[in-house]
Amino acid sequence: MSHEIETHGTQAAAVFARKDAWHRLGTTVRDRAFTAEEAMRLGHLGGWDVRKLPLTTAEVSEGGVTAIEVPGFATVRTNPFTGAPEALGVVGGGYTPLQNEDHAEFLNLLADESGAIFDTAGSLRGGRQVFITMQLPDSLTVGGTDRVDLNIAALNSHDGSSALRILVTPVRVVCANTQSAALRNHESSFSIRHTRNAKAAVQAARDALGLTFTYVDAFQVEAERLIQQTMTDAAFDALIDATFGKTEANATKRVRETERRRRSRLHWLFADAETQAGIRDTAWAGYQSVAEYVDHYAPVRTKGDEHAARATRVLTSDDPDRIKRRAWTALAPA
Repeated sequence: MSHEIETHGTQAAAVFARKDAWHRLGTTVRDRAFTAEEAMRLGHLGGWDVRKLPLTTAEVSEGGVTAIEVPGFATVRTNPFTGAPEALGVVGGGYTPLQNEDHAEFLNLLADESGAIFDTAGSLRGGRQVFITMQLPDSLTVGGTDRVDLNIAALNSHDGSSALRILVTPVRVVCANTQSAALRNHESSFSIRHTRNAKAAVQAARDALGLTFTYVDAFQVEAERLIQQTMTDAAFDALIDATFGKTEANATKRVRETERRRRSRLHWLFADAETQAGIRDTAWAGYQSVAEYVDHYAPVRTKGDEHAARATRVLTSDDPDRIKRRAWTALAPA
């Protein structure tokens, strides 16, 4: 898997408000936030006109070519670089496209409410997925030293693969770990299906965002508990086993070697990495070592840039979150 940010020649369908733009692709708007309108224009995300078209196929016989209607619809967009129509996916009759402009406008309204600023926006996998992220104005400081920024990510698909998802994602500043705590009774995300009522649901989601701020408050309470809790090497080994599972005695040599390398890297992160310098030997450091491994060191299948492939996986796949939640749950009080 490559970075999968959509490109056309030297142009990329992405825009960033930071010098260290994601994989240094896309247009960087330096030293200032950008607006929803700029996200559409600079990120080549506007004017796609995502629409549904009936599916057809054809049968070729001696009598000629016969067109046959097929159940379902194709989602089609206008390519922002070439202007040509382009198929994105196959969807059902109840699917209603949610335009990138609607996606950005929701976050634009949210910025007025919360003081959040646009951070990144871009297109992945040939326009099949679009992401827009914002940074909230306030940060958390765990244990008085470890800073965690708060981000809101809105992820939409145009191929029917997923609903529009809105997530609150704490990100540890020192090493950009994305946090994924499994907190009881607190929501960190919600989804909006692609139906005729999708636009109304976007407004309802904005009203419901208070749930995510409750999540942030609960996250800080749990993080403070973890940073006050000492963790030994043996306890960290137990966390690794609870998170990744134990290797069976009859496992193949390849599986045993993969497990050995993972455990070695995790112990280095926990005991020696500079990213844990200020929180060493705490349960918070144990969790952060797992999160850092998942975000920055876990193997990925790619012929290109491994760092870019991991970043795309974190953004678009649920697998990294599942691993982090297992680690967080293993550290939760009984």
